[in-house]
Amino acid sequence: MEFELRPWRMEDAETIARYANNPKIAANLRDAFPHPYTQRDAETFIQSCLDADPARCYFRAIAVNGEAVGSISLSIGEDISSKSAELGYWLAEPYWGQGIMPEAVRQICGFAFQTYGLARIFAVPFAYNLASRRVLEKAGFQQEGLMRNSVYKRGMLYDSYLYARTSEDGPAHDPDRTDREEHASGRLK
Repeated sequence: MEFELRPWRMEDAETIARYANNPKIAANLRDAFPHPYTQRDAETFIQSCLDADPARCYFRAIAVNGEAVGSISLSIGEDISSKSAELGYWLAEPYWGQGIMPEAVRQICGFAFQTYGLARIFAVPFAYNLASRRVLEKAGFQQEGLMRNSVYKRGMLYDSYLYARTSEDGPAHDPDRTDREEHASGRLK
């Protein structure tokens, strides 16, 4: 499915509020992602993206046919972690399983390695979030470790995994992609 990674616009708030107000999405993200997710939450989030220092944070809307249907971001480390960035993302449920997110991750990583001179991009999915772990693997990330009892979510402790991709890993290749998916790619703006 074709998509683009583009800057956030305040007019995205309505669709983001609609798509983000999903307990299945909130269950797999940090508690800073609220549920229920309101129009005001969407406006506050978008404004924070617009106000962010682009040298430290890179936020993009994932848009299909012009409509924002998800988010992807990089938070660049400081001090001794200045060559590393943490990846975060979510996608509206109607677009799950269509190859969008692995390709979005590949694109933002390629951009970030080149633009920011990063050596490493990492993500920390919850252990039970098998779909997110698979996205990372398809995008060329390697599992580096299990962090036991590292997440406190909904009154319970859960494990999480550390995944990373380095600038030395080269372009990601996903052997599961079909020829059709190879030709349907997004555009990074």
